[in-house]
Amino acid sequence: MNDEARRPADTPLYPIREVSRLTGVNSVTLRAWERRYGLIKPQRTPKGHRLYAREDIERVERILQWLNRGVPVSQVRELLDQPETAETPAPAAGDWPGQRRQLVSALQALDLARLEELFNQSLALYPVPTCLAELWQPVVLQLEEGWGEQLGDILQRRTLEAFLRTRIGTRLLHANRLARGPVLLVAPLPDDPSPLWVLLAALAASDRGYRIQLFDAPLPSSEVPLAVERFQAAGLLLASGKAEKAELVRRQLPRLAEQLEVPLMACGPMARIRESDLEDTRVELLGEDLDEAMQRLQARLPVR
Repeated sequence: MNDEARRPADTPLYPIREVSRLTGVNSVTLRAWERRYGLIKPQRTPKGHRLYAREDIERVERILQWLNRGVPVSQVRELLDQPETAETPAPAAGDWPGQRRQLVSALQALDLARLEELFNQSLALYPVPTCLAELWQPVVLQLEEGWGEQLGDILQRRTLEAFLRTRIGTRLLHANRLARGPVLLVAPLPDDPSPLWVLLAALAASDRGYRIQLFDAPLPSSEVPLAVERFQAAGLLLASGKAEKAELVRRQLPRLAEQLEVPLMACGPMARIRESDLEDTRVELLGEDLDEAMQRLQARLPVR
């Protein structure tokens, strides 16, 4: 007897958009888990639309638990049907270290086709928070530690910036059309020569349901209140991978936070490095880890 036959006729069923909202897994990923790996088997309407029972949603949540432990998506199916007491495979079973190496190698070789493949694959198979925590944030940290001012390093940096600017920008465009959350201005701070952190922060915030107005170059502080007003923004999120100048951190940012009628928040390495300088100001530090930063953002600025 199949699962559909066992379900009572009055079992509530949920469309894919609602399942995505409840679990945080976007619809593209849900479809990939179904088609490529057979992890979930939703019912279908006569017109072919997917409908998910509560058991399906619970299964999605268990899939997330395994993925967050580092288990490759290709190995999750066999684990789902084991008793709940089944032990988690050793960390070596996870494929994230391998994916990180592949990503770095593709960038070093300037292999844009491979970079595209890895980007699309990661975001199709895994939730955005997992991709950022396990793949993109560690890779950016690794690259920034190794990059200098040599010609090859600059070329790699600019290539990755251009690649992510285009791909993340496209995702933001489509996500903003569906998002119902508040408008969030996302911008870099002036000392960071790269938009990598602000792009990753924008992707993370968009995945949480915010409508993102992204600036990949710093806004003059005198223009920020006008930008907040014109875009009807509910908050300003600044990101930086650098420590930023003492004058900016100790005087300009606190002064700007006092001028704004919405929260001024900061994330990325700067939020960790400058924590003590900003603890008695209205600048709200969300932390370096993007997933934790988004949790603090939602607590401060809920998405209804």
